Amino acid sequence: QEHVLTGGHGLMVNGYDPVIKALSRDLDVHLNHRVTKIIQRYNKVIVCVEDGTSFVADAAIITVPLGVLKANIIKFEPELPDWKLSAISDLGVGLENKIALRFNTIFWPNVEVLGRVAQTSNACGYFLNLHKATGHPVLVCMVAGRFAYEMEKLSDEESVNFVMSQLRRMLPGATEPVQYLVSRWGTDPNSLGSYSCDLVGKPADLYERFCARVGNLFFAGEAACIDHSGSVHGAYSSGIDAAEDCRRRLSTQLGISDLFQVGKIVMREEMTEVMVPLQISRL
Repeated sequence: QEHVLTGGHGLMVNGYDPVIKALSRDLDVHLNHRVTKIIQRYNKVIVCVEDGTSFVADAAIITVPLGVLKANIIKFEPELPDWKLSAISDLGVGLENKIALRFNTIFWPNVEVLGRVAQTSNACGYFLNLHKATGHPVLVCMVAGRFAYEMEKLSDEESVNFVMSQLRRMLPGATEPVQYLVSRWGTDPNSLGSYSCDLVGKPADLYERFCARVGNLFFAGEAACIDHSGSVHGAYSSGIDAAEDCRRRLSTQLGISDLFQVGKIVMREEMTEVMVPLQISRL
């Protein structure tokens, strides 16, 4: 069965699964390991998992969503410093849900976006036309603002019925969808929100403080990208930056210089320890 998903500003019929599979090739990925505590001790990082398992590494790159950090689901020992906690607290988390609708026929114009303006936020919104970009008969309703929170209280069928009523106000001949998917990023325990956002009156250095390392803990993700927060490419680029920062620090700690040069691993005789950076994310 084909799944229809969208994310960020890139529209893909199979979601981001192909990207994740490509990036995770040849990596040792442990799924369904819910992290509960991260301990820094004796220049090591100990990651504790819900089932009692623990992992020990020289460093950890933390890429869990900002909403998860805000909820204090993962405990840190010792506690994160005040400057890091205030950055986590003062960055905002926005919510934008998506209702992907697949149809048997195309009944809408060949435009990128179908938008509706109304007096209440519940009646406002827009539909992305995936047919124009992918050739598949799919519209994606983008639900933001207060209604994004209210929609998460509805069933999938109720959500679809509501957005279809809005679509038929624009296109009376709209047919029923043959398949649909509804996101609930606000209540998903692995996200607790969609994207980071700036809040009025908060300091300008929040993103710099959020992505700054704490000992051997490095932070990445869309909220850690200063120039492209709220985007998939921002999350990816911040991960590259954190990995490079981690490599440099471990190279210094372990007495290894220029471990990687021009994409090649340079092995040195004095290399007596194995660098083990551990990435913590929610998949």
